[in-house]
Amino acid sequence: MQKIRIKPSEIELKDKLVTVRRVSKVTKGGRIFSFSAIVVVGNENGIVGCGIGKAKEVAESIQKGIDNAKKNLIKFPIINGTIPHEQHGKYSGGYVFLKPASKGTGVIAGGSMRAVLESAGIKDILAKSKGSSNPFNVIKATINALLQIRDLKTVSKYRGLSIYKIFNS
Repeated sequence: MQKIRIKPSEIELKDKLVTVRRVSKVTKGGRIFSFSAIVVVGNENGIVGCGIGKAKEVAESIQKGIDNAKKNLIKFPIINGTIPHEQHGKYSGGYVFLKPASKGTGVIAGGSMRAVLESAGIKDILAKSKGSSNPFNVIKATINALLQIRDLKTVSKYRGLSIYKIFNS
């Protein structure tokens, strides 16, 4: 729907650590190890963001990831604990498909996609990841799909029609 700017003090965000990886850089003097962390933050009510942090220590890389995720928040509509319509998302080699589900279904999604959907506050959804299994590509593709979701008010405003005319045309 839209990228938003929210001050961290305005909203209570919960963070989820998706993955931490040890990466190394080979130099003339040997290997230099550091850590890379992917973090998802959300308020469990339609606002979610992801970030990546890199540092020499694990805790520092996680904190950098959280700070980065707070800068990249998006807002999208949730209706009765699910999304309003089917949506495809793509980022690099990662493709995702999101489909609304009936109440009681739960979050049917894989690892990194599940972290995004639960942080966003979606309770019932069917999701499938295709293509790349790289966690960062899957997360970005999921956020891309959520960004494209529109609710009924937005569609009626965009088309210049009343909600009644959209359903009875």
